[in-house]
Amino acid sequence: MTGLVLKLGPHERVLINGAVIENGEKRSRLAIMTPNANILRMRDAIHPEQVNTPVRRVCYIAQLVLTGDADPGEARHQLLRGIEQLSQVLTDHDSRTQLTIASRAILEDQHYQALKALRSLLPREERLFAAGRA
Repeated sequence: MTGLVLKLGPHERVLINGAVIENGEKRSRLAIMTPNANILRMRDAIHPEQVNTPVRRVCYIAQLVLTGDADPGEARHQLLRGIEQLSQVLTDHDSRTQLTIASRAILEDQHYQALKALRSLLPREERLFAAGRA
């Protein structure tokens, strides 16, 4: 089987191409066969009031593209500029790798992959902010 396989818990919600789908009572698996479908697990969604850090801001822009609330062409410039700004601060090898993956994904209109790479930076950003407060 090819495509993306989503494993959903009971009552878990997922957004697929702008439609919110809620799973039933039991765990289930969905095979998404359409290439380049825009998919976002609602449990992974960043809400507007949570957009309070540099990484979260860039993630949110990518998320808006996935939800259909932002034009990919218009968001591309903001995303690439945001990644460039993050690369000035997140200079370790792992962060640079994830930023490179995100940049390539954006250039290839693979916004889910970009969001995935950017989200991997959230724990690192949280640690940096915590260290700055200590």
